[in-house]
Amino acid sequence: MIPLPLSTIAEITGGTRHGPPDPVVDDPVVDGPVVIDSRAVEPGALFAALKGDRADGHDFAAGALAAGAAGVLAQRPVDGPCVVVDDVQEALGRLARGVLERLPDVTVVAVTGSAGKTSTKDLIGQVLSGAGPTVYPPGSFNNEIGLPLTVLRADAATRHLVLEMGARGIGHIAYLTGIARPDVGVVLNVGTAHVGEFGGRENIALAKGEIVEAVPPGGTAVLNADDPLVSAMASRTRGEVVMFGRSPGAAVRAEDETLDEQGRASFTLVTPEGAAPVALRLHGSHAVPNALAAAAAARAAGLAPGAVAEALSAAVPVSRWRMEVTERADGVTVVNDAYNANPDSTRAAIDVLVHLARGRRAYAVLGEMAELGDSSVAEHARIGQHVARSGIAGFVVVGANAAAMAEGAGQVASWTGECVQVDDVGAAVTVLRERLAPRDVVLVKGSRVAGLERVAEAILAEDGR
Repeated sequence: MIPLPLSTIAEITGGTRHGPPDPVVDDPVVDGPVVIDSRAVEPGALFAALKGDRADGHDFAAGALAAGAAGVLAQRPVDGPCVVVDDVQEALGRLARGVLERLPDVTVVAVTGSAGKTSTKDLIGQVLSGAGPTVYPPGSFNNEIGLPLTVLRADAATRHLVLEMGARGIGHIAYLTGIARPDVGVVLNVGTAHVGEFGGRENIALAKGEIVEAVPPGGTAVLNADDPLVSAMASRTRGEVVMFGRSPGAAVRAEDETLDEQGRASFTLVTPEGAAPVALRLHGSHAVPNALAAAAAARAAGLAPGAVAEALSAAVPVSRWRMEVTERADGVTVVNDAYNANPDSTRAAIDVLVHLARGRRAYAVLGEMAELGDSSVAEHARIGQHVARSGIAGFVVVGANAAAMAEGAGQVASWTGECVQVDDVGAAVTVLRERLAPRDVVLVKGSRVAGLERVAEAILAEDGR
């Protein structure tokens, strides 16, 4: 973060400066990071004392100050220099907005969508990093806490700030864009993730479109030409509209697309300024639209097609548990895509599994897809049917909330594979240990509540020999 005295932080956040030291005479300067975990404090940091369901940050304020924090952002006075505000979370947003207003040379790129947000954010961050200092968050820092913390990592040297914006309801993205207005707003897709909370895909589209409504004149809205609900958002922005996708009419598109044996796509990146070859290091054909979105965003930020294509070809997975493909000593390949799951991303992951396993046995370990509302049973059953129709050797369904997957698989009479339903992660590991043979391929995927990354980790921990 740019250095700011506590008095200025109080002014930005609408808070009140408290001491000791004497807030009139002494004014500590925050020249370190803004953190919400006292264990992450560095000298000069600002510790934001958030109050959660399981812990109250105020209880850790003394430890944060002892570790070198310059001050605390709090809702009540603490024993040390602090800024007292009505709501720490909202104050974080105000502070982030205030810092960004002091960085006029930063280009803000914001990404949303039902699937692929984090992977696309990572691609954009890697592409733009070659054109100047770029800040982009680790993992999915895409909510009302994570986004301000990401913004507050920017400083005077930063040229690009890449943000991921998530939503669980209408108005959530509007709140985030109020903190960081995007110069480039990207919408990937409108799927079924969180459909239970939104009440339908049309409401999801309303929420996701808030990102392009925030794009100012002179900015750019990057929209998926292959998704009608996304392309229709063109009427909701004051910025220039750039379409990406596989459609022939998309301004930024892929041509001559192929997949190698590892499921990595190569294609020709076509833009109005020219074309260039891309060979992705990411797995799955679903990575192509993400790469095209990243290319369109980078183009809007001023990069040439050749530089974009070169950077895309060099980009690697950054965030954990997203299509991580690892091979054991005995040739067993584990695809760890366990960070999260929705129907669209799960189907895409199964397709990657089938591609990787050509000539080999394949197993899918799938857990619950959360927040699907009234459509949950039907969506889980459809995934089970998709698994069975893929023709893989085995299917392990983890948890009672995913049980409809097993029922769906059983409805495909032509499938000769095995379906095993288990209660938990430990049982899933046992099933795999009893069945895996050298050169088998295993996909592990589920929503965060399932914790299926532990299945992948347990299988990889065995050398398989």
